[in-house]
Amino acid sequence: MATVSERASTIGFVGLGRMGTPMAANLARAGHGLIVNDAQPEQVRSFLGEHRSASAGSLPEIGQGASVVITMLPDINVVRNVLLGENGLAFAMAPESILMDMSSSSPPGTIALGAELAKRGIHMIDAPVSGGVPRAISGELTIMVGGDAADIEQCEPILKSMGETIFRTGKLGTGQAMKALNNLCSAAGLLIAAEAVRAGRRFGLDAGLMIDILNASTGQNNSTLRKFKPYILPKTYDSGFGLDLMVKDLSAALDLAASEGVETPLAKCCVELWKEAQKSLGPGQDHTAIDLWLERITEDT
Repeated sequence: MATVSERASTIGFVGLGRMGTPMAANLARAGHGLIVNDAQPEQVRSFLGEHRSASAGSLPEIGQGASVVITMLPDINVVRNVLLGENGLAFAMAPESILMDMSSSSPPGTIALGAELAKRGIHMIDAPVSGGVPRAISGELTIMVGGDAADIEQCEPILKSMGETIFRTGKLGTGQAMKALNNLCSAAGLLIAAEAVRAGRRFGLDAGLMIDILNASTGQNNSTLRKFKPYILPKTYDSGFGLDLMVKDLSAALDLAASEGVETPLAKCCVELWKEAQKSLGPGQDHTAIDLWLERITEDT
């Protein structure tokens, strides 16, 4: 079992996917001791081959060996199972340890999980990220952090190893709420720009020129700035953020608004369209492939 001093200098990291791998790599490069775990053993082997300072551990070993554990997983159900399922790491975490969930999760689910962990003396903060794979690699993510101020302060050096801009959003769950609402704005912007570009191209405008003009004008958004030329216009559709995950976040944003009694007619329409694209394209698509869905329904009309 790790000593108190070893625990204090060690971070557990669960989830070495497309985002988690570069995030954990930046922690290793910053000199943090790491114990890593992933449901895919080959992901762990690959990471250890590139980062000799890291070690592999089972969930209980991570709970025993780290004072701060980061989860970067698909959704709140997976996070909950990793923490409280069979051989869950929370059962091995010492009191006063911190669980930092950097996944895009459900705000109510995060609050509920935090309450259960608190019964065990475990602190929780939620710290979802924005910026995609490129900024995960460069360590320039935007991180939205909710939770107790003292816990966030303790984790500040860890957060700064992965992100360039860190916002403290308030109580536990507010980071997840902000991430879901951010993705709602992002999804609406991508979809309307894709529709506009498709209409303009049919009329005879050059798509690349349209993006340049939008980015120099009031029509610009994150997707016109960062996604159209690398992923949408060349039809590679490989930004690194899944369509299924986008729909999950959009549903969370819609649920949040409904729970607060806020009417969101545009959001409802936007989410319905993204769900239609998800159903039509099937699982495993990149979120930028919604442009491919627009192409297909245009051809059908």
